[in-house]
Amino acid sequence: MRSFAICLLLPWLAAAQPGKPFVIRVTDDATGRGVPLVELRTLNEIVFITDSSGIAAIADPVLLGHAVVFKVHSHGYEFQHKFLDFPGVRINLTPGAQTELKLHRLNIAERMYRITGAGIYQDSVAAGFPVPIEQPLLNGGVLGQDTAATAIYRGRIFWIWGDTLGLGQYNFAVSAATSDLPGHGGLDPSAGINLHYFTAPDSFTRRMLPLKEPGTVWIQGLLPVRDDHGIERLLATYTRQAGLVPPLECGIALFDDAAQVFEPWARRPCVNAHISSHPFLHSEGGREYWYLCPLQRIPNQWEAFRDPHRWETFSSESRNWQPGENKVDIRDPQRFPLLDVGSGKPSGASASCVVWNEFRKRWILLAEKVGDVYYSEADQPEGPWTRAVLIVHHDHYNFYNLVTHDFFNQKQGRVIYFEGTYTTSFSDAKQPTPRYDYNQLMYRLTLDDPCLKLVP
Repeated sequence: MRSFAICLLLPWLAAAQPGKPFVIRVTDDATGRGVPLVELRTLNEIVFITDSSGIAAIADPVLLGHAVVFKVHSHGYEFQHKFLDFPGVRINLTPGAQTELKLHRLNIAERMYRITGAGIYQDSVAAGFPVPIEQPLLNGGVLGQDTAATAIYRGRIFWIWGDTLGLGQYNFAVSAATSDLPGHGGLDPSAGINLHYFTAPDSFTRRMLPLKEPGTVWIQGLLPVRDDHGIERLLATYTRQAGLVPPLECGIALFDDAAQVFEPWARRPCVNAHISSHPFLHSEGGREYWYLCPLQRIPNQWEAFRDPHRWETFSSESRNWQPGENKVDIRDPQRFPLLDVGSGKPSGASASCVVWNEFRKRWILLAEKVGDVYYSEADQPEGPWTRAVLIVHHDHYNFYNLVTHDFFNQKQGRVIYFEGTYTTSFSDAKQPTPRYDYNQLMYRLTLDDPCLKLVP
């Protein structure tokens, strides 16, 4: 485990400016980067939460001009300065002044920023500080959305999400956006992402897969595939649901580039429950396949996607590929019996996404268990996966449907980025985190970190 020194409280030398907020910047003592999602709570339960730059701008007239005690808490980070018997500090809130609090990171992975939702840089804007993204307050009318999936389509990143919450409405038929690739007009992934949402005339996110039949529509995974004419097209596996029950409809949708929406392209039998999928290309035996997940694949041929009989499912029992879309549940911990290297006990984590990593020269797996994120490696995408390291922990909060984006990899894959949905859903959280709840958080992981050991 990491060793930690006592945290320091460093004042910024800034002249007081009446009428200005008092600014607290919270940083990671190892990197100096601002830490998002840090809770600063007064003794009478007024809560301030740092934005994606680690900034909390305090303009409360009751507090300004007084010495105020703050209790400090953040998932996966530690503030070792004590006030009485809790992690906390007393600060003189002089209007227009600033101070810095340093936290020690307990997680192996580093929290970077919030990707979606309102007020991503609200406190930085209020303090008059520069921010890295074009829409720091409200983008596409989105307050919250869950479960991201991505693909590189026609030279840009294509993003989709599941259910989306707006200021006065919902979108239960898929939201989408595009962004530029790093080095091609896009930001460095350590800075942020400029999302360009597909919007309706009212400026709220457009329903990207509108079906006539009732139910919630979820896209599982995106597949950029060349059609019979060699033209790149964007396919998406999807389900139509009546809540968290077996799907009412399963199929493949095709993106209409002219209309800028998806349309049903091929229906297929509903063999499996909905599962978020992060497809990848991989060749085996001289043949190229699209893997919908590590245990299911399709030949990379246009018409094969229409024919479920050409799909293949991996049998964990016989350790071979069998024809057809057979029943499989990658979220079943028995399919990926990961042993927690730290405790020596079964992790109970469920597989979320698999991707090849050039730096490690192996396949890497991110798995989840109610707010915890595990990292594992294997020689083949279907495994076997055996050992895992805990890289992220959230206290009494969930973090699900993980995905890592290999197009954001840095230093030949030594540094990777991954995101998940931060939410109270399916957890024992007592109170949702304002602005952050039901949104996507980005993390960064360095794969040669000495703590990232799969062998005890």
